[in-house]
Amino acid sequence: MKDSWQYKTFKVFNTIILLLIVVVTLFPFFNILAQSFSSEAYINSGQVTLWPKGFNVETYKVIMSDNMFWINYKNTVIYTVVGTVISLILSTMIAYPLAKKRLKGRRFLTMFFVFTMFFNGGLIPNYVLVTSLGFGNSIWAIVIPNAISVFNMLIMRTFFENIPDELEEAAIMDGSNTFGILFRIVLPLSKPILATMMLFYAVTHWNSWFPAFIYFTDKELFPVSIYLRNMIKGAESGLGTGASSADNLVQISANIKSVTMILTVLPILVLYPYIQKYFVSGVMLGSVKG
Repeated sequence: MKDSWQYKTFKVFNTIILLLIVVVTLFPFFNILAQSFSSEAYINSGQVTLWPKGFNVETYKVIMSDNMFWINYKNTVIYTVVGTVISLILSTMIAYPLAKKRLKGRRFLTMFFVFTMFFNGGLIPNYVLVTSLGFGNSIWAIVIPNAISVFNMLIMRTFFENIPDELEEAAIMDGSNTFGILFRIVLPLSKPILATMMLFYAVTHWNSWFPAFIYFTDKELFPVSIYLRNMIKGAESGLGTGASSADNLVQISANIKSVTMILTVLPILVLYPYIQKYFVSGVMLGSVKG
């Protein structure tokens, strides 16, 4: 059958709208990328759009030649990997039981977790708690307080609720216990939500800087986000970070913000395409015969 003229018109307008959305979405990123390779004069005069002008890699050289940058970058990778693994495990262990209607006190527990989304002890009590536990200047000061996002946990709970009960009943009849059902049936069917939560938690831990800012005093334990923050502050004030001279920082101050954004977002951009395929819904189709 041939497409009607109405459908053809719809496809044309739909394509145009989607292309406009793509342009609006990608323009800021390419603009920042172009500024990171442009010279100070062109950036300050607003002449840089989508293509670098006055090609300049001095900022990249200054930052990437600093040994402290790579130390802090390694710290960020470690904090992100460890924090994401802990967050996924704890969120799954909480979301799966809450998805079962037979769980006693299910409504109370859910409301208890939701309560923590709106009310907390505040900065000073949290600081006192973390330091009194001996977590200062350690990875646990970052990964433990932020181990669980209630919002992410509730999303996982909703996903688990949509898994047909017939699957678990069949597993029970085959002699499987609760943990066997979780690891052999539920989690293999939950790749989309696990991949989504992994990305959410990884981005959160990767971009996190404030906990390290208040709990860390050793510069060698800083994540790269604090290093780059200090670079920006140093460029604005004309003060170095230790490895770079004030003159170099002043020279690169025009595009240092763009460079720091690119260096920070690059790992997430590399990771995203490998996770995107798991976002597709419909994994449950055909898992239960009608």
